[in-house]
Amino acid sequence: MHDDRTLVEARLKRVLEERIRPAVYPESVPLSVSVWTAPGEPVPVAEGLAAPRSPIAVGDAWGAPWGTSWFTVTGTVPERWAGRTVEALIDLGFDANMPGFQCEGLVYRPDGSPVKGLNPQNQWVRIAAPAVGGEPVLLHVEAAANPVILDYHPFLPTELGDKETAGDKPQYRLERMDLAVFDETVWQLVLDLEVLGELMAELPADGARRWELLRAIERALDSIDLQDVNGTAAAARSCLTEVLAAPAAPSAHRIGAIGHAHIDSAWLWPLRETVRKVARTAANMTALLEDEPDFLYTMSQAQQFAWIKEHRPEVYARVKKAVADGRFVPAGGMWVESDTNMPSSEAMARQFVHGKRFFLDEFGIDNEEAWLPDTFGFTGGLPQIIRNAGSKWLLTQKISWSQVNKFPHHTFLWEGIDGTRIFTHFPPVDTYNCSMKGSEIAHAARNFKDKGVARHSLAPTGWGDGGGGTTREMVGKAARLRDLEGSAAVRWERPAEFFAKAEAEYRNPPVWVGELYLELHRATLTSQARTKQGNRRSENLLREAELWCATAALRTGSAYPYERLDRIWKTVLLHQFHDILPGSSIAWVHREAEATYAGLAAELEELIDAAQRALAGDPEGGRELVFNGAPHGRSAVPAGGAAVAVPGPGDCAVTARDGGGFVLDNGLLRVVVDGDGLVVSAVDAASGREAVAPGARANLLQLHPDFPNMWDAWDVDQFYRNTVTDLVGADEVVVHADGPAEVAVRVARSFGSSAVTQTLTLRAGSGRLDIDTEVDWHEAEKFLKVAFPLDVHTDRYAAETQFGHQFRPTHTNTSWEAAKFEACNHRFVHLAEPGWGVALVTPSTYGHDVTRAVRADDGGTTTTVRFSLLRAPRFPDPRTDQGRHRFRHALVPGAEIGDAVREGYAVGLPERRVTGSAESVRPLVELDQDALVVSAVKLADDGSGDLVVRVYESAGGRARGRLATSFALASAVPCDLLERPWEGTRGEVVADGDGVRLALRPFELVTLRLTPAG
Repeated sequence: MHDDRTLVEARLKRVLEERIRPAVYPESVPLSVSVWTAPGEPVPVAEGLAAPRSPIAVGDAWGAPWGTSWFTVTGTVPERWAGRTVEALIDLGFDANMPGFQCEGLVYRPDGSPVKGLNPQNQWVRIAAPAVGGEPVLLHVEAAANPVILDYHPFLPTELGDKETAGDKPQYRLERMDLAVFDETVWQLVLDLEVLGELMAELPADGARRWELLRAIERALDSIDLQDVNGTAAAARSCLTEVLAAPAAPSAHRIGAIGHAHIDSAWLWPLRETVRKVARTAANMTALLEDEPDFLYTMSQAQQFAWIKEHRPEVYARVKKAVADGRFVPAGGMWVESDTNMPSSEAMARQFVHGKRFFLDEFGIDNEEAWLPDTFGFTGGLPQIIRNAGSKWLLTQKISWSQVNKFPHHTFLWEGIDGTRIFTHFPPVDTYNCSMKGSEIAHAARNFKDKGVARHSLAPTGWGDGGGGTTREMVGKAARLRDLEGSAAVRWERPAEFFAKAEAEYRNPPVWVGELYLELHRATLTSQARTKQGNRRSENLLREAELWCATAALRTGSAYPYERLDRIWKTVLLHQFHDILPGSSIAWVHREAEATYAGLAAELEELIDAAQRALAGDPEGGRELVFNGAPHGRSAVPAGGAAVAVPGPGDCAVTARDGGGFVLDNGLLRVVVDGDGLVVSAVDAASGREAVAPGARANLLQLHPDFPNMWDAWDVDQFYRNTVTDLVGADEVVVHADGPAEVAVRVARSFGSSAVTQTLTLRAGSGRLDIDTEVDWHEAEKFLKVAFPLDVHTDRYAAETQFGHQFRPTHTNTSWEAAKFEACNHRFVHLAEPGWGVALVTPSTYGHDVTRAVRADDGGTTTTVRFSLLRAPRFPDPRTDQGRHRFRHALVPGAEIGDAVREGYAVGLPERRVTGSAESVRPLVELDQDALVVSAVKLADDGSGDLVVRVYESAGGRARGRLATSFALASAVPCDLLERPWEGTRGEVVADGDGVRLALRPFELVTLRLTPAG
């Protein structure tokens, strides 16, 4: 037989596009349209419905950027359409390739009840089936003119990312407003041909099945009268019945499909628009669930459910019913799909606390899976947090985006820094926006790396990022792929059902130990510095607010601000979403975030001040009490308590250095600053050891060009290192402070259009050099780092993460190690040789790199740590980080890992001074073991008055200690993160009088619920 494959395939393509698809709607009549444009931000539905309308016609322009237009469409069903299925076709000016990234609409009935959302892949609204001739049609459409930020030529700078700079030029033109007959037989034929044609293209050319499909498709095309597609569609379908009925092979890969719309809580749109995106998508999905009995849909992010509840209660009622029916499945148990690199230990825990509690309270559902398809890598501290939240599974997708190394598993056990293992799945379909294309299904089956020992994978199905969700076409295709020869077998499946099945079949999966590092989007650790600093400041203030408010409640009877703290936590957690905290959203998002963080800081400062004043007593008492919110004692003040200030030793000195510069000395640390204001020596007095590498200069600012190949705010590509400018020249190097309590040198520099002022401070009794950096930043596409070349020989270093630290290599032996050229730390980076180490600590700088080199002159090793300070990408925010910034860092020579932990907390939690009559404030709890660290002290969320204390082992070893309470203790119960009794603690937790004896494993986390006696 002659090979005519290409001829038939080309015929199928043209006939589908030019004849069959247009015949889905064989008849149409125009609808009348009128419009009202809201003058500012979106208005309530009632106001939009009642506003006066003006005529508008198809072809007319509408929609200034970020504006809202209310369209009213009216018409009458023609008498000749009686008994047929009729739909309205509403095209607001869509580009079919950009669902979720442009204009969208929500359709309302005249009474204001929502019908469904409109987007480029979902332009229809069912009017009647069967229709009644002469029936009037009246619909309202709330249309959002969201501008296209990520266009066909991506990553071009645009001012459209903020309503303050976007202008008012209309973005769209109405394309279609029609009433039309829907021919379901033709629509079904389209799906038949699409599924078979897409499957055929994936099958081997020498296989019989491909030729069977080809001949069946050819017969179907022969059966169609191109001048009467609607009259001959049924005959064409009958030609395909046999090939569609052929069952899948018993060995076929099994795909659990779940309806999904990964909706970024903010990204190329502001938070307020996400509220509407979620409502549109939820309205669509609840409608689709009613139409399709086999379909299942999942939505994560408790915040998004809460938005619907608050802003669209009528949609929420439909959601709650669908949840109760088991069809609309809450997933993930987190407040938002957060970044996991940068949130603090407590913040990461609270993501699960607030998310899971919302799902429990609203739906009675206790999720067992974490659902993070789009997060930019995962720290080694996360498995323990997932387990402590009462969950046991993780789904993600983004690791498949890694640039260099292909991850070796799709289903595996992920082991965290403490040894906790979580059953984890990466869908081999390699997208969280599967659309049921044959190429996607075939790719999932071919790509699955666990063949032979496992056969199930998951496919989140639906348009995402900007929302939209699953379409009726995707559901129709999935039905055909349920059991089809040549294809993987597809069934709708809830995430928990999939995980239970996958875990049961894969009894001995491989293990991956340590962080899941994404070899992409590394610059998100640095972009939008103000957002990152606002996050860290909020986390620190929340720690203090909970600590002091709990102390005041138990000591003085002050009211504990449950509701305010709950609201503030949820706001902070929202802003940890994986496109807000990472700095990859439009200007509008980060402008609002900065203002939000400022408001939260003021409110938290008010709570802290009120609690501390209640504890300090009468302000006329005249004593200055020093409050220490850090988890370690300092300056004679215990952790979590307050005491009268004790004057420190006054032995600091600053002297001029020969050749320029100064020497700072406090008896513990001797620092030499040269004439350029750079640190050329830092000697730890206890050991006599020099921290700075010979011939090198530390605290060196370095400037790189920064123009990645794509994803400007997200990426830094390795070639940025090829060019560097050392900012050596100083405008000024002068003594800033010269007193017994502290000495300091101020250094001023200028470069390009920017300027930097640094203050290097050495304080009495302190073994660290504090560096305060103020930058007036006006560069574009540049990357600013600060370098510390250290005389330390080591093949690995420690970087703090949630509830511990993780080690990374300093070398690049393999491509896996070389790919980690930019990584995340929390409060410290620590390098050590046996018996001696150096810590670099910071309150709010996350991105860093560590490299090593062997010196030619003495053969020693220089290990250089560089913190990443600022970037200047121009997409999606063309003015990213322009303006003034302040950073703090500290160099701690002679530091062990415990010193790094202690100084890391101290630099971000400064002492507070309050005047009062009290002699002291005893801490509610005290630990007698420095390796055991208290991460939270708070009252239980249930209002019982119990005290909740979270403790973790911080040094990476086993630690025994006693947590003593300063109040009579009735009981002490280990609990999970949601403060429920829990038997998952692996270490020893034993009540001991007014205290608890603890024996924790490396990095183990334990949450204690302490009930005061009486």
